[in-house]
Amino acid sequence: MGDTPDHLGHRARLRARLLDDADGLADYELVEYLLTLAIPRRDTKPLAKALLREFGSLAQLVSADPESLRRVDGLSDTGIAAVKIVQAASLRLLKGEFRDKPLLSSWDALLDWLRADMGPIDVERVRVLYLNSRNMLIRDELASEGSIDQSAIYVREVIKRALELGASAIILVHNHPSGSPEPSRQDIAITKDIAGAAAKLGIALHDHIIIGGSDYRSFRAMGLL
Repeated sequence: MGDTPDHLGHRARLRARLLDDADGLADYELVEYLLTLAIPRRDTKPLAKALLREFGSLAQLVSADPESLRRVDGLSDTGIAAVKIVQAASLRLLKGEFRDKPLLSSWDALLDWLRADMGPIDVERVRVLYLNSRNMLIRDELASEGSIDQSAIYVREVIKRALELGASAIILVHNHPSGSPEPSRQDIAITKDIAGAAAKLGIALHDHIIIGGSDYRSFRAMGLL
């Protein structure tokens, strides 16, 4: 069944509001209009509201993996792709703020990107940022992905990869799906092991950042490095 005149009028009004004052739109209205581009012949407001109820927030919605999104009735792969392109574009814009700059002088931009990328996910991931002698990013790699409450990281593999890339420094990053960014004893122990092994080869461990929701902890700032 095609759009009724009421639906067409509603979409036109929503589009006008988006172009005039996007900040004035509620989260469900942003999702609703996004879905109209992927599902042009359907009232997408109920689906938009259902998605936000299911995932809890706009950030968690766009960060959800495709399999989780497929479990929501009525969302096709075209709709899923529309949701995921928002995340990809947002992260690329945030990463652009420090991509070609020394990371240590773009710290706030780096943290904004990490919180957007890792804060909403519900499994623990460990990433390693490899830097050159000018502290510019050479490579950002996923080192490990674990269960909801633990993830393994191997000292030898981190150091080996740093040598392969010719990195002069590294930054460790991982998330706590619990939402608390406080480091555990295991976090502290593995950080000391990596820092010691890296130092022997002239590689600096600049920091270990733990992301917990929208908050974070820096080992350097806490005096743990």
